[in-house]
Amino acid sequence: MAKELRVGLIGCGFMGRTHSNAYRRLNNFFPVEHRAVLKAICDTNEPKAQTYAATWGYERVETDWRKLVEASDIDLIDICVPNVAHRDIAVAAAAAGKMVGCEKPLAMNVAQAEEMVAAVERAGVPNMVWFNYRRVPAIALAKQIVDEKRIGRPFHYRATYLQDWTISEDVPQGGDALWRLDARVAGSGVTGDLLAHSIDTAMWLNGPITRVVAKTETFVKERKHVVSGQREPVLIDDACMFLAEFANGSMGTFESTRYARGRKNFNTFELNGADGSVYFDLEEPEYLQYFEYKQLQSGKKAESHLTGWRKIHTTNSEHPYMSHYWVPGTCIGYEHTFLNALADFVEGIESGKWTQPDFRTGLETQKVCDAVIESARTSQWLHIN
Repeated sequence: MAKELRVGLIGCGFMGRTHSNAYRRLNNFFPVEHRAVLKAICDTNEPKAQTYAATWGYERVETDWRKLVEASDIDLIDICVPNVAHRDIAVAAAAAGKMVGCEKPLAMNVAQAEEMVAAVERAGVPNMVWFNYRRVPAIALAKQIVDEKRIGRPFHYRATYLQDWTISEDVPQGGDALWRLDARVAGSGVTGDLLAHSIDTAMWLNGPITRVVAKTETFVKERKHVVSGQREPVLIDDACMFLAEFANGSMGTFESTRYARGRKNFNTFELNGADGSVYFDLEEPEYLQYFEYKQLQSGKKAESHLTGWRKIHTTNSEHPYMSHYWVPGTCIGYEHTFLNALADFVEGIESGKWTQPDFRTGLETQKVCDAVIESARTSQWLHIN
């Protein structure tokens, strides 16, 4: 008989849907010992939560997250609410002995993230940050290629994360839908929302970032606030560019904006090394591009007329995660990245080797995000402690 993983999920937004889908489908695709049980959904909007519970199959509804934290029938608290609430919920959940999952970015700032790390480590509870892009098969294959030393000495890492949904000056800030534009709730703009993904992926593939210098811009200085109804200053970053140095001596460039007309969720990276390169584009998530350079091949000089990029269709059973899904040539989607992340988390619980990225890893990303924002403010290179 399967063991139960009793879930209390906080937040009925977009991320709550992706996580709920993963819980519902876990045992359909992964032969883990645990079965996710959707015990409770929590949202301050009770009618919305009731509809959500009926849609996804949660057993009950709560409007106060503290009741979930205190409940004896909850094993895992999953935090899918705006960033401003992450710290309080995670610290309380850990103190109550609950496992904790948290959407990215981990916190509003490094100080809050450190509190969260201390709480889960003091309690000794499994914890995870939902950096789901690590679970794209093509990105996981890039990690495998790097770990197999096929890239060689790294020289350059470049990342872009572009969207266009805030270009109109008529878009307001705040409220349930647009809290990402309110610095009091989000902490930062594209740096925490988008570049946190890029930074996590970069450090997973290429190691720690040691220092940064950044430039940010807020193109629309005032927007109507949904809650107050008044025009208020916009304090988040609409766009961010930064240079980075990695501990391994390589250089990095990062760019993110919500003002790239025509780009909806354009997330790319390229890593160039002495022996090869990898390139990924989330708009073609089933592919990883790989360039292999060899001076010698079977004792002979490499055949230059056959040298070029390979576009690998990452749908074979030997590619990361794909043995759990369909036949070669058939793709999985965005929602499966959360399912893969959940499966890794559950397998970590069962093996005793907890999954990555955990809160401490999320803290390292938060340090870079904070340094980027501060560097943009001071126009100075900043070292990452």
